Amino acid sequence: MLTYPEGLPLPLREGYGFTPVSPVSSMQMASGRSRRRRVFLNVPTMVSASWLCTAEQAKLFEGWCKWGINWIDWFLCPIKTPLGLQLTRVRFTDIYQGPELVGVNHWRYTATLELFELPIINEAELTDLLAGMDIGVMNAQLRSLLERWYTKSWPGAS
Repeated sequence: MLTYPEGLPLPLREGYGFTPVSPVSSMQMASGRSRRRRVFLNVPTMVSASWLCTAEQAKLFEGWCKWGINWIDWFLCPIKTPLGLQLTRVRFTDIYQGPELVGVNHWRYTATLELFELPIINEAELTDLLAGMDIGVMNAQLRSLLERWYTKSWPGAS
């Protein structure tokens, strides 16, 4: 899988935002209640992005979009999320808009990117955040407490 070229700028902050596609399907039942189910595990997310490029960067951007990813292929791109800047699997939903001349020699491109899945913390990291401590430390402390309880609770265990 190709990676976003290093010579190109990151998307601008202006207008940058995520729109997740709902992974939930709902069906109205005869009783009036609705049945809900999860449609897919990897939740695609759309992100509005714009780039401000110099003339040299604009040539690279346009050429890479046409010849590198054929305007449709998935590629790895550094995307800023609440987890920080991470390489994320993305593709253009359609061809970019632009180039639009900004200032003397800068060009603006805008597009919507589809993220295969928005980077989100895993279950262990969630447990760390909820418990306020590292999962390894929490397991060690829990193990120590259980060993002491077993030793006190079972006659003749010591």
